[in-house]
Amino acid sequence: VQLQASGGGLVQPGGSLRLSCAASGFTSDYYAIGWFRQAPGKEREFVAGFSRGLGSTYVADSVKGRFTISRDAAKNTVYLQMNNLKPEDTAIYYCAADSSIITSSLRDYVHYDYWGQGTQVTVSS
Repeated sequence: VQLQASGGGLVQPGGSLRLSCAASGFTSDYYAIGWFRQAPGKEREFVAGFSRGLGSTYVADSVKGRFTISRDAAKNTVYLQMNNLKPEDTAIYYCAADSSIITSSLRDYVHYDYWGQGTQVTVSS
C-alpha cells in the first residue's frame, strides 16, 4: 500500500491549489481516505475525507465552502481542491488511508495505517 501526495506549492492569499493523492497497491474504493494537515508547532488536523467505500464525504468546518474532496476511480486518485486559500492554511498536507476505520473515527489521524509523504502548502503574499 502506497500513497503519493503531490500538488503543493506557494500561493498568494485567495489563490487555489489542487492536491492529489495517488494510491497504489490497493483500490481506494474499499478504504477510508483522509486529508490531514500539520502546521509547525501544531497537532495534525483533519481536513477532509471519504468514508470506506467512498460513500460519504466529510470536510472540516475550518475549510468548509473552500475545500472540496473528490476522486478519480480510473486513476485510483483522490483530490483536494483548495480555493480562497488563507495564510492559516499553510501546512504540510498528508493523505492517509485505512481499510477498517469507522466513520466516527474518520477525523482522528491515529486510526489511519497508511500515510503519504506530505506536500507543503504555503499561503503568503
